[in-house]
Amino acid sequence: MIGEAPRRWVKDPTPFIHRTTNLETRLEDITGFITPNELFFVRNHSPTPLIDPDRYALKVHGPGLSTELEIGLGTLESMPQTTVTAYLECAGNWRGLFRELTGARASGGQWTTGAVGCAVWSGPTLGSVLELAGLTGDAVDVNLVGLDGSAFERAMPLAKAFHPDTLIALRMNDQPLPQDHGFPARAVVPGWTGSASIKWLGEIHVSTEKVWNRNNTTSYVLIGDQWPEADYAPALGAPINELVVKSALALPRPAALGPGPHQLHGFAHSGSGPVREVQWSADGGTTWQAATIVDPVVATAWQRFEFTWNAVPGDHVLMTRAVDSAGMAQPDQPLMNDKGYLLNVPLPHPVTVA
Repeated sequence: MIGEAPRRWVKDPTPFIHRTTNLETRLEDITGFITPNELFFVRNHSPTPLIDPDRYALKVHGPGLSTELEIGLGTLESMPQTTVTAYLECAGNWRGLFRELTGARASGGQWTTGAVGCAVWSGPTLGSVLELAGLTGDAVDVNLVGLDGSAFERAMPLAKAFHPDTLIALRMNDQPLPQDHGFPARAVVPGWTGSASIKWLGEIHVSTEKVWNRNNTTSYVLIGDQWPEADYAPALGAPINELVVKSALALPRPAALGPGPHQLHGFAHSGSGPVREVQWSADGGTTWQAATIVDPVVATAWQRFEFTWNAVPGDHVLMTRAVDSAGMAQPDQPLMNDKGYLLNVPLPHPVTVA
């Protein structure tokens, strides 16, 4: 049923920044609201598995369910389909800028700003699949497990599993899921770190107690002085769920521009609601002006923003900052943690005008 891509990915890696095992999107290549499949970043923990859709079966089991099921792709396709436009982001996005901003290097993949993308996802809701098996009265957590070589897994509480936007996606941007993005079926969990949106979904396990595994005890946790291990045991720190508010320019880093007016754009997003405001600065954050949010607001998506900058020759530092509908704003000080997760201070973006 399962093979592996001859290289780590199936898609053409040429447009991307290579990050060892991963492919980072160049934000300057994204001009529209939706990230094309061929430009969507890839975060893999092992090579992309090649799965025979005719033999695919999703195992749904655990003590929190009344019935154990194996569900084929045809059954998933025949269920009512929900469509959600949502951005996905790796919790380590921007980690490669951690040293520049804090003086300390964080361990993990050294992403800059391109471990994020926004797509239209379609498939049955996770809750509707769980309802087929029936919950017991003492069900607690839902653990999702992938069919990749690492059997990557991530758990969530019932409330998140039954959120109407939490999907088992079968399609991405009106096409069957690409192999690198979870074919034939994947989870999409809007607002949560991308690690929750398990690709190549092979197993749903419903427990009657809190689930602890590697990905909420040692990985995808905030480790540092602010999160004493004793307060979060058995985790080494605070497990990460919801994404934070961010904004970034769609420019090479560093950028080079000619003098004169330039209409610049970027992307802002938050796990706690749509972005309501973006500001920009051309003097390293001394003064700020309002940017224009371009697209209709979609709660689970990112927002494009744009502004016109009349560039004069010299070296400049552009910055942006965003506020979401819940009032969450990009902070002045970084969230210091050993693995560089959730970095979201306003980014200084160097630009030379000549």
